Amino acid sequence: MANSIKGRNFLTLFEFTPQEIEHLLDLAAKLKAMKKAGEKHNYCKDKNIALIFEKTSTRTRCAFEVAAADLGMHSTYLDPKASQIGKKESIRDTARVLGTMYDGIEYRGFGQEIVEELAAYAGVPVWNGLTNEFHPTQVLADLLTIREHFGSLAGRHLVFLGDARYNMANSLMVGCAKMGMHFTACAPEKYFPDPELIERCQNIAKRTHAILDFKTDPMEAVKNADVLYTDVWVSMGEPDEVWEERIHDLTPYRVTQALMEEAGVDTVFMHCLPSFHDLGTEIGRQIHEKYGIDCMEVEDAVFESKASIVFEEAENRMHTIKAVMAATLGGK
Repeated sequence: MANSIKGRNFLTLFEFTPQEIEHLLDLAAKLKAMKKAGEKHNYCKDKNIALIFEKTSTRTRCAFEVAAADLGMHSTYLDPKASQIGKKESIRDTARVLGTMYDGIEYRGFGQEIVEELAAYAGVPVWNGLTNEFHPTQVLADLLTIREHFGSLAGRHLVFLGDARYNMANSLMVGCAKMGMHFTACAPEKYFPDPELIERCQNIAKRTHAILDFKTDPMEAVKNADVLYTDVWVSMGEPDEVWEERIHDLTPYRVTQALMEEAGVDTVFMHCLPSFHDLGTEIGRQIHEKYGIDCMEVEDAVFESKASIVFEEAENRMHTIKAVMAATLGGK
């Protein structure tokens, strides 16, 4: 299994079988246990990786840098001002240059076509740290967190509430389809995922016995759910003008205590972060002043409740990213 992953890119979960995804989760769990025990695991000693961030991040950057250090690697961080990618140098030229200097390349930015082109020309493994369409490293961490909490993945019911058209809902739908889970997107119909992506995932679901459904009534959607999942209503790079429309359309899909109670006593809450659950952020305060609301996609009481496992989820970004790099670079 390890050899089947060595040398490959990690661009979406579409390219990996359920068995390969399970292997990555097992490896992440092993590496997590080793880190907790203080055991060295520098499986990629003296390798070098480039981290291209056209969109900045806290969790993704820290997860890649700490994971690289734990594996014995050196990393170079390239922020939007430190790289000429797509500006003075084409994507394919950048890929061919970095591929001669580095053993692996991470990309976090805009269209999926950019990371796909990097992978086509780099000659070394390329990892998708986030694009507009997909966020596979986050979903791998989500799957590990769900498996840790419930003991298994097959048949578990995850409900995504909010704007289901972008990278998080897309990748969760792919991950649930691959792992034989029950995925529900709950949103106004115009916020449902792309029909072609749904069809592709439905074809996978036929083989894995996954269930994919799409609902507009939150109270109906969350019944007997294992996980309620949400994300911010405005994605990075979108104009501020869309806030008013999103608040109007998506407030009925906010994760509230009432929804959690309707779901069940064992239901957990997950969020990829950052979250606008209070007035502790500049954007949160601006929205409060303009629209008079003190939270957006989730109530603070839910976010801070015992049912919330968002920080376990955030930590697992590091462990699963470490597993991806170890497997694609070292064949672990």
